[in-house]
Amino acid sequence: MNKPEHNTLARHWINGEWLSSDDIRESYNPATGGVIGTYADGGAHEAALAITAARQAFEQSAWAEDAILRARVLEELAASFERHRETLIELLATENGKIKPEAGFEVDMVPSKLRFAGALARTELGRSGSPRPNAVSVLLREPVGVAGIMVPWNSPVILMVRSLAPALAAGTTVVIKMPSQTAQVNALVARIMSEAPSLPRGVINMFTESGAEGAKLMVASPDVPVISFTGSTRTGQAISAVGAQQLKRFGLELGGKTPHLLFDDADLDAALPVIEKSLTVFAGQFCMTSSRLLVHRDIAQQVRERLAARLEAVRVGPAADADSDMGPLIDKANVARVDAVVNRAIAAGAKVLLRGGPVNEGPLAAGAFYRPTLLEVCDAKLPIVQEETFGPVMTLQVFDSEQEALALANDSEYGLAAAIWTRDTKRSLRVARKIKAGTIWINDWAQVFDEFEEGGYKQSGQGRLNGMTSIDDFLESKHIAFTNL
Repeated sequence: MNKPEHNTLARHWINGEWLSSDDIRESYNPATGGVIGTYADGGAHEAALAITAARQAFEQSAWAEDAILRARVLEELAASFERHRETLIELLATENGKIKPEAGFEVDMVPSKLRFAGALARTELGRSGSPRPNAVSVLLREPVGVAGIMVPWNSPVILMVRSLAPALAAGTTVVIKMPSQTAQVNALVARIMSEAPSLPRGVINMFTESGAEGAKLMVASPDVPVISFTGSTRTGQAISAVGAQQLKRFGLELGGKTPHLLFDDADLDAALPVIEKSLTVFAGQFCMTSSRLLVHRDIAQQVRERLAARLEAVRVGPAADADSDMGPLIDKANVARVDAVVNRAIAAGAKVLLRGGPVNEGPLAAGAFYRPTLLEVCDAKLPIVQEETFGPVMTLQVFDSEQEALALANDSEYGLAAAIWTRDTKRSLRVARKIKAGTIWINDWAQVFDEFEEGGYKQSGQGRLNGMTSIDDFLESKHIAFTNL
């Protein structure tokens, strides 16, 4: 085993204790391939310990019944993340590969989500009413029990908190399965959360796993009645099938193929810089990455030339270099996977407007870097159009009418998000209403607010995170009726 740059062992945090595992593995910096530490690789044993601790905390502490305590803890968690902002940004950039501004963007979303959830904890009061004379009904909203949270590697901090915050607000206790690719970040996040002085032991339990045995136990366990999962559609389908045997509840945010619809009256000076970023933020490893560009024929040539030039000018590099515009993919295996997708598309007839690809020479060759790629396609059924690429690869399709643009936009099993570019306000609303997706942006991209719901249509998921309804997955409704009064 190579000697790590920093001799740190990232451990699990279960029932307030720091636990190791028999299997110890290395953590890497994807920009250099260098070892940055080691981590305890968990599995079914750690998941079982976490489930037991969470169940005991739910049944034996005041957590489930004390909304004021929950709101206080959520505020303490927010304050703790703020105290450790710079350290967390630095480590996220190192281990996850994000350039510093993007790492800062992720970390800075955390406190407000926690505070919004704290407000939900104080205002979720159920309701009461008198449905007929001499009768009064009370509707209580009660936490379901232990919630399982499964987190992907692409944005581990915010995607964990996005599920954790409403789960805590509802009064559930939680078991969190974190990705091994960000094991050092996971341990730091756990350390940050452990500093909340009012947090009861066992309410939050976190383990890191490179495999799937712990996750499988969470899905199969009758002691975990709800799972909040962010990840691929295929995995979401698989765990839903297993959980259906127990009628387990799932909140799922899954894959996406976000299109930009660029109409002939669009402001290209405003649109193209945003479209560029919509591909390169997080190196295209983002569920809302805009991997499809639909362009009206009248402006198509301008867009081909100008966007290709912008993407070619993107400077890939490590977070340690302040001049970097885009960081690496998570590892070299994903570089090879993305490049194979591009090669198959070209072989199937896609026209190359910009052939980026792997960085195989020079000082960046040791890292997992992939330059942005732009392909024009005429066949909407090509896999590169229909399947999530999860890398900085965009396809361009030309349309002649609003109806054709809508048909292309909706020709996908996914429905997570879309962006519409036009100066015509009536058109923007008309088109937005007809796109089958959970979030639509008008002349913008990736605007997400704590106060408003986020989630997908079709195979992009079920349920919603953010907003007032984010708490619903974690609550049961109980009707108590008083009659003959």
